Amino acid sequence: MNIIQIDRSCGKTPSEILAEAMDFHAAGELEAAETAYVAVISRGYRVIDVLPLLAGISSANGDFEIALERWTQLLELQPSHLFGLMEKAALLHRLGRWSDAVRHLEMAEQIDPFNPATLLNLGVALMDAGRGHEAATVLRRLAAIQPGNPLVEHQIRRVSSALVPFWHIPMLNDQARNDAFEKAIQQAISAHGSDASVLDIGAGSGLLSMMAIRAGARTVVCCEGVEIIAEMTKRIVSINGYEDQIRVISKNSKELVVGEDLNKRADVLVSEILSCDLLSESVLSTFEDAIDRLVHEDAAIIPRSITAMGCLIESDVLAKYAFVDRVSGFDVSPFTELASTRLPVHGKLTSWRRLSEDHDLIHIDLRARRHEGTYQKLSLPVTADGTAVGIMQWIRVDVAEGVEFSNPPDDYADGGWLQVVHTFSHPVVVRAGDEFELLAGHDRTSLILMPAHK
Repeated sequence: MNIIQIDRSCGKTPSEILAEAMDFHAAGELEAAETAYVAVISRGYRVIDVLPLLAGISSANGDFEIALERWTQLLELQPSHLFGLMEKAALLHRLGRWSDAVRHLEMAEQIDPFNPATLLNLGVALMDAGRGHEAATVLRRLAAIQPGNPLVEHQIRRVSSALVPFWHIPMLNDQARNDAFEKAIQQAISAHGSDASVLDIGAGSGLLSMMAIRAGARTVVCCEGVEIIAEMTKRIVSINGYEDQIRVISKNSKELVVGEDLNKRADVLVSEILSCDLLSESVLSTFEDAIDRLVHEDAAIIPRSITAMGCLIESDVLAKYAFVDRVSGFDVSPFTELASTRLPVHGKLTSWRRLSEDHDLIHIDLRARRHEGTYQKLSLPVTADGTAVGIMQWIRVDVAEGVEFSNPPDDYADGGWLQVVHTFSHPVVVRAGDEFELLAGHDRTSLILMPAHK
């Protein structure tokens, strides 16, 4: 005999059963409270009020699917129940169902567009659902409603740091890099004249666009595919007084259309989208597309070419990141097969030593219309005995005629580029005087640097 039958036989009213249920609940007797609450709603009494209590008990017991069913039942009865939407969204978020959580929070936002809790939870859910730009927009709205709220400030910084790679700040502070690009821009504007149309791809802070104006260009079009960065670009351009001369477009360059976004093909293309290992930011496809569609045939291309440089190295420190053998008496060496093939490092702060001279490994002319994936065998004369962990690789950038920039690992410390160690699949013992056979090339999106034979 269940509690409903007992209550009916005792002649208790639904309100009396509810009072008992709430007493059980307050005393922490959740099973008895749940049974009594079910008895209450089975009589159709205050269902809207009791279902949240039942859902809360289910969540407390870890019965999340049952809790979801109860929130769903509530929202079927009253779709505009703000608390129900919020609580169901919180539960969906906890279960990793971020898109469903976003959907319920967006419904809650329609009901109360200025509810701080709704906006905060929506911003977090959007971020976790991979919709960072929308998250940033929502959180900035909340910041305007609640200025100085530390939780809101934390989430805005969390979103921004996820959308904007950390290297932007050190890159902007890299004076050697900045000077090289500004000199190249000055040469290009001098050669093409102040009426030259300038296109800046991957504008970031807008620094290179502002350099072009300072070099004498009358107007610049710059594009930035990351929306939150593009908004910052506009702000920086404005505070420097260039909003009438620099047009910021929040698009990937491959979405630009001549005649709409640009009045005509550009006379000068400047794009600093290089990565530590040269190619991972779609460098080749971006330059190919720009040369095909967006610039004149005789346009100045900045930078003109890039070269991967490198040497064979030994490093006990890096070996511990690249290889594993026996651990705590167990053979776990197969796990090395899952190790990262690339280790970004700061050459000045990492312990390593050369086992060969420095070499040009891969050269890419960014002015070419097409680039095919390729590799070749190189022979690196070994200069010291040791156990090679891989190839220490850095970059040399041919920015313009007579203007180069590079980040060698032993004397470059203050910029946005790190070096990259391309690790081997296993340690390789080498001897001075040997020739180390290396496969060097690229597949258009990543570098290939590996021993020619195992």
